[in-house]
Amino acid sequence: MARERWGSERRLTAISRGKLSAPARRAVLDHQIQPGSAVLDYGCGRGEDVRALRQMGCDATGWDPFYRPEGRLESAPVVLLTYVLNVIEDRDERRRALQQAWELAHTVLIASARLTWERAKVNGETYGDGLLTQRRTFQHLYGASELRSYVEDVTGVRAVSASPGIIYAFKDDTARLGYLARRIVTDEEWLASDDMASALAALVDHMERRGRLSRLEEMPLPMAQRLGPMRPAELQRLVRESADPGKVVEGAKRTTLNTLLFLALELFNGRGPFSSLPLTVQLDIRAFFSSYKEASRRADRLLLKLRDDTYIRGAMNASSVGKLTPTALYVHRRAVERMPTVLRLYEHCAAIAAGRPEAWTVTKLCHQGRAVSWLDYPNFDTDPHPRLLTSYQVNLKTFDTSHRSYDGSDNRPLLHRKHEFLHPDDPDTGKYRRLTDAEVRAGLYANPHLIGTENGWEGELARCGRALRGHRLVRVHD
Repeated sequence: MARERWGSERRLTAISRGKLSAPARRAVLDHQIQPGSAVLDYGCGRGEDVRALRQMGCDATGWDPFYRPEGRLESAPVVLLTYVLNVIEDRDERRRALQQAWELAHTVLIASARLTWERAKVNGETYGDGLLTQRRTFQHLYGASELRSYVEDVTGVRAVSASPGIIYAFKDDTARLGYLARRIVTDEEWLASDDMASALAALVDHMERRGRLSRLEEMPLPMAQRLGPMRPAELQRLVRESADPGKVVEGAKRTTLNTLLFLALELFNGRGPFSSLPLTVQLDIRAFFSSYKEASRRADRLLLKLRDDTYIRGAMNASSVGKLTPTALYVHRRAVERMPTVLRLYEHCAAIAAGRPEAWTVTKLCHQGRAVSWLDYPNFDTDPHPRLLTSYQVNLKTFDTSHRSYDGSDNRPLLHRKHEFLHPDDPDTGKYRRLTDAEVRAGLYANPHLIGTENGWEGELARCGRALRGHRLVRVHD
């Protein structure tokens, strides 16, 4: 039976958090919101993000039809649309809200929504394309890829999933590509330079990490001004003489692979002209490739390799990091950047398509099919056999996502052989390997089908008369 049109109690969905919302926090961590940034929170509710961002030095304003109808509704470089799309029951009005928020944004729109895996938290009955709760509020829960597609459809630009349920839509390709570049090269901060000597040390460090001389225009402005009086030829000579040649070679190799990874990911998310690339990427291409065309051709081949099962399995077999099983490669967060470039691309494509969760410990790359999971083991470093808290998976063929929480479960999955997930150079690898060797000698891995969950593992410990004291295995005496 058709329901008559009604107005939901949207004001009741505005909650008090006492801290930044997840989308605002993600935007701060991603440098989309910085001190001094002008931010409009469109549909700000009780205005908690506005207050918190002002305390951080931002020029934040908010507007809400119920709580702040008198607020300034003016355009801003950054516009937040935080959990607004969920609560509008009328599809046309929902679309208009997204369109207006997009029109108000100069640089980036940050749109977020609750996702389908939260269905168990919403007590309501079906109404239209969502749920009507007992409080007469409305919730339309999105699939992660559905939200991204919806934002792209309304804005007409390629959007990026910053995290599950958080979408960035950029007004121009330069900002979008700059964001993608920062996701791939995460350690490009310059060393502090308070005088000429420290400025030269920062240039040497940059050359060793990047594999090439830096240009004046890519340096932080105070450093460029400090070094400005020096003749370029003399400055380059000093840097070359001071840099470690071995580190420069390794830096060049790393930068070449990172550039290919970036260009392949750029193609996956929509490639722009050379002039739209971040300046540092342009300089890397000029230093390590004959042309943008040649670099793009090599990156395209790399992206095509993702379709080749044999190549992917070969890359997993050749990887110096990770635990390889008959179906997937498992790699710890600290070792992900040490994977072969094609596997890093595999993980990045999934993250761009449907978002990488903020809390995760191990990534799982399937070589049977194309799916990436991020698994959260909060106590990986302290628990000799950490328990799984959540898993989030993205299917790269369909872009379907799934999420599972083991919070409250009395028989959670757990990990063994922790050293296998890390790089051999990791400082904890030796300690974890010694524990594994002791467990093997004690016979704890004799029944591998039993030890994958808490109950089975505890049973095997009891059978073998062993207990764990931190990362030491000890005998238990009756």
